[in-house]
Amino acid sequence: MTKSSLPMLDNFLTNDIVHASWCEVFPERIAQNLRLARGLLPEGAQFLAVLKADAYGHGISRVVPIIMEQGVNYVGITSNSEAKAVRAAGFTGTVMRVRTATSQEIEGAMPEQVQEQVSTLFTAQMIAGAARSGAKIAGVHLSLNARGMSRDGLEIATQEGRETCMEILDLIGPHIVGITSHFPSNTPVDLLESDRQFQDDVDWVFAHSRLQRTDIQVHAGSSLSLVSDHKVTTDIFRCGAILYGILKQELGFRSTMELKSRVTNITSYPKGSTTGYDRAIILQSDRQLANVSIGYSNGISRVFFGDSTVLIHGQRVPILGKISMNTITVDVTEIPDIAVGDEAVIFGRQGGACIDGPIMERQADTIMADLFADWGLRNQRIYIE
Repeated sequence: MTKSSLPMLDNFLTNDIVHASWCEVFPERIAQNLRLARGLLPEGAQFLAVLKADAYGHGISRVVPIIMEQGVNYVGITSNSEAKAVRAAGFTGTVMRVRTATSQEIEGAMPEQVQEQVSTLFTAQMIAGAARSGAKIAGVHLSLNARGMSRDGLEIATQEGRETCMEILDLIGPHIVGITSHFPSNTPVDLLESDRQFQDDVDWVFAHSRLQRTDIQVHAGSSLSLVSDHKVTTDIFRCGAILYGILKQELGFRSTMELKSRVTNITSYPKGSTTGYDRAIILQSDRQLANVSIGYSNGISRVFFGDSTVLIHGQRVPILGKISMNTITVDVTEIPDIAVGDEAVIFGRQGGACIDGPIMERQADTIMADLFADWGLRNQRIYIE
């Protein structure tokens, strides 16, 4: 068989890689979401763009130029590799780690001048020792629990916690540039109480140290608190979800990622046939089924088995059977003109139909931040300019 007898073979042979599934990322939507979010900031508050998980799966190298263009001077990361990527993209502002770190991470991130969170005496001793050895400390943020997440903040409601806080202040007080917390809930009542507790704890710190309020950034704001009816007392809003269009689409925020794949096979099966692993589905009539080249290795977990759909030809078609590693099976009986190679939209728009955030969160039994980070790290990213 010659190449000329296969019309698609020329294109196939000249492409380096044909990707079975991919994320389409929309930089201009990120830029517009950022403009909208910054417009919600109270007077005097700063915006910190959270870029953890490679900018929620969107790619740090592509998001950093957007935030720099709009004059954002703060970014949040979690890993040292993210800090390096942020600096490599040309960002010269403040890089803040939005969790506590190991001593090895802290030492390794010093060339990137990362501001760290401190909530234990051990970490304070490590930073104090580094400073005595001549290391340049970019600044640290005292992390308080404020009866909240109980994750990595110091709880000063106890005598032990207050004593530890005093020792930390004695050791690294001159390096403290911020006091931070992370609120566990953003319901109006809980947010009000968390904000009050955090401010009480902050007042205690100032009353028992030489720190001056005018020199310290006090912050616990997030995307959810930025759009809440209750305005928290915070100098910085640390925002990720709203930047990527996960929240408040009624205010104009748009999703910044779509997930797509292609049909790879179409076959007719008679009534009584079983579909997928464990014969989980029995066909109740003759059906035409198609394979789509995406599965749990691409971030479509096995919880999608059940009441889940994808878009093909602008129609929502059901996923049948349990999710395989690289394949899902869908019922395309009602799409008579379907063909191998047709696009399947797992998340996003096609024609007049849409699988949006609420639908996807129900199907996946998780939040969009989880999905974006997963999809963006598991699939090829294509940037739609």
